[in-house]
Amino acid sequence: MPITVTATTRRAAAAALLVTATLALTAGCHDGVGHKAEDAATAVSPAPTPPSANDGGDPPPGPDGQVACTPEMLRFHAGAMPRRTHRMLLTVTNFSDRPCTFAAQPYPLLRFGDDRQAPLPAIEASEPPAVVSLPPNRTAYALITTSAADGPDGTHHRGRKISQFGVALTARATPTQVGLDGRAPVRIDPRTATVTYWQPSLAATSKW
Repeated sequence: MPITVTATTRRAAAAALLVTATLALTAGCHDGVGHKAEDAATAVSPAPTPPSANDGGDPPPGPDGQVACTPEMLRFHAGAMPRRTHRMLLTVTNFSDRPCTFAAQPYPLLRFGDDRQAPLPAIEASEPPAVVSLPPNRTAYALITTSAADGPDGTHHRGRKISQFGVALTARATPTQVGLDGRAPVRIDPRTATVTYWQPSLAATSKW
């Protein structure tokens, strides 16, 4: 008995062939071209740049936010004290933007002329109850007794005139030369002169 091919049968056969072709094309893309495209995309993707180990910034401050005072942070002034004989005043003002402290060396190391000479001894009784710290734009003070009434041999020595002297803030530092205000010379006897510890106020120097 002959088989009759109707229009409906022909349409079903054509649809089946189209599905088969689509499945074959999809499989080919996954096995070949598709993998190559994915590999190419991965190869050109830039790797993330690791963070720099050092950003070049300043080292962090200490736990209390303060550093040791250095000559570069300070402005020095010195001169004789009016109405007080054998006395000279040394002041330091912090003109930097950071607080600093004199904890490492609580009194100035002063030398007059000869760097080989030992710095002036400190008046131990002048040590303040707390180490002097210096915020920005604040001033600390040290009083210098330029000579004793009597020298070590029991006689009075007027000393010699000076118009500048060396100030060091640590034992190993090179002294900073400080000129006297107005360049008016002051007599000082390095053999008997002394200096106070750094004082937090001008009033604190009045007793020495």
